[in-house]
Amino acid sequence: MEEVVIVPKRKLGSQGFEVSAIGLGCMGMSPLHGSPKPEQEMIQVIQTAIELGVTFLDTSDLYGPHTNSSIIGKALEGEIRQKMQLATKFGIKSLSGDKKMVVCGDPAYVKEACNASLKQLGINCIDLFYVHRIDTSIPIELTVGALKELVEEGKIKYIGLSEASPQTIRRAHAVHPITAVQLEWSLWTRDAEEEVIPTCRELGIGIVPFSPLGKGFFSKGPKLVENFADNDFRRSLPKFQGENLEHNMIVFERVNEMAKKKECTPSQLALAWLLHQGDDVVPIPGTTKIENLKQNIGSAFVKLTKEEMTEIESIAAAVKGDRYSPAVMQDTWKYANTPPLSSWQDA
Repeated sequence: MEEVVIVPKRKLGSQGFEVSAIGLGCMGMSPLHGSPKPEQEMIQVIQTAIELGVTFLDTSDLYGPHTNSSIIGKALEGEIRQKMQLATKFGIKSLSGDKKMVVCGDPAYVKEACNASLKQLGINCIDLFYVHRIDTSIPIELTVGALKELVEEGKIKYIGLSEASPQTIRRAHAVHPITAVQLEWSLWTRDAEEEVIPTCRELGIGIVPFSPLGKGFFSKGPKLVENFADNDFRRSLPKFQGENLEHNMIVFERVNEMAKKKECTPSQLALAWLLHQGDDVVPIPGTTKIENLKQNIGSAFVKLTKEEMTEIESIAAAVKGDRYSPAVMQDTWKYANTPPLSSWQDA
């Protein structure tokens, strides 16, 4: 008989939203690259996660698009829905190949997207509704104002932002409390530590790192790259190219050596490092395999001393390569700020 593992709980934000310390990112179940995953197998992964104590699922209307929501809706039919908290995102209306994202934060679209997600998921209330990317053409106050109305209508419980700047976070939080900010944070992507994370902590906002295993690199290392599909977008990422990749493989081996000493896997060590950053941090590693799911859950029980934290950070400091290519970096971060509300009102 398999031992029952009780995953610790953590609170996101200051409004009482409590979730498992490890979440499950579901994007890979409806990949933007590679072949579609068998639906029934993905449903089994989700249901197994919940059985093992993971209560926090993350999706978006973009994933698939829309098919991810359908899978989750089927996985959560019946009483199982009451055991978990569901986060989804809206705001990117389309994304295809190398085409630019179409971002929309218009209040009318906010409500349209919410109603569509409720229908696709087969639920009557979304626990955490994120703005997936920030619309630079409209004041964030208007977008969050529409979300506030959805809270009042009982269609969503909590509001989140993704890839937002400190200024945008502050302005949004002034309209309605922001419960969580989703951002990329891992041993090899740490730029959010400079301003975004301190802003969240000042305002009492929870932090939800996506890609906490470095796009899967700290899970499989060199083997990951060897098995990339031809259309896998990660092939274009600077960290996976040329000399950067060769250098980062050495970093992986050093992390692997440290993990062996800790009697855990490299992925568990990487996730444990994030979990030790504070009780306001809830990473959402994605997986399509139950074996990897169990490993990820196990990271919640890996203890690191201050000396070990310093050691792993010194290893990760040697990572080379930007987060994305220059063109994609511009697209990713340019959504951070929006026009002032005053200029919109005066127009």
